[in-house]
Amino acid sequence: MADLTIECVDVHPERYGTSPTMIFRLRIIENSATPIHAIALRVQIRIEPQRRRYNPDESELLTYLFGDPSRWAETLKPLQFAMVSAMVPSFIGSTEIDVPVPCTYDLEVATGKYFHALEDGIVPFVLLFSGTAFSKGQQGFWVDQVPWHLEADYRMPIETWQQMMNLYFPNEGWIRLPHDTIDALMRYKAKHAIISWDAAMEKLLAQAGEAAP
Repeated sequence: MADLTIECVDVHPERYGTSPTMIFRLRIIENSATPIHAIALRVQIRIEPQRRRYNPDESELLTYLFGDPSRWAETLKPLQFAMVSAMVPSFIGSTEIDVPVPCTYDLEVATGKYFHALEDGIVPFVLLFSGTAFSKGQQGFWVDQVPWHLEADYRMPIETWQQMMNLYFPNEGWIRLPHDTIDALMRYKAKHAIISWDAAMEKLLAQAGEAAP
């Protein structure tokens, strides 16, 4: 049976994707030199926010996600980032594969709020693996389950996330609004002959005495 170790060796943006995508580079090692025919791999990726410190500005923004910092010992819980699948081709000894992970910048999603709040430092990821390994030995083909305890840590610089979003949305963010609010904003733009959404928001903020910096 297979004796597997899986490591995450790199995370980088997909530069030419149709939507924001991160590439997780995995190294799969078979420690007993058993030839592997294929692995149907499942990867659960979680953020473990309790594994890093936060400056005052970050803490202020994160109150929307975790509550007051005085309660973080109870509320700072792992966030589900993604669940993806990948096929690992045949290898002996070790191999590396790229696993694409679709991302969102929706600030109504917990992970979007978390990434947006971080100014510097790292994002503490943990990758949990499962799936099925296939191989061929003297007794014919065999099938083995990837053990549930198999996992890997990766400390991704927040700059990696920021670089990806700048590739797809340069100097922009996304806010989800109800259809009625969007309709009202469109009527406001038409009434005041405002060309862009940004200009409409700036005018509304100025009227409320909350001009953008």
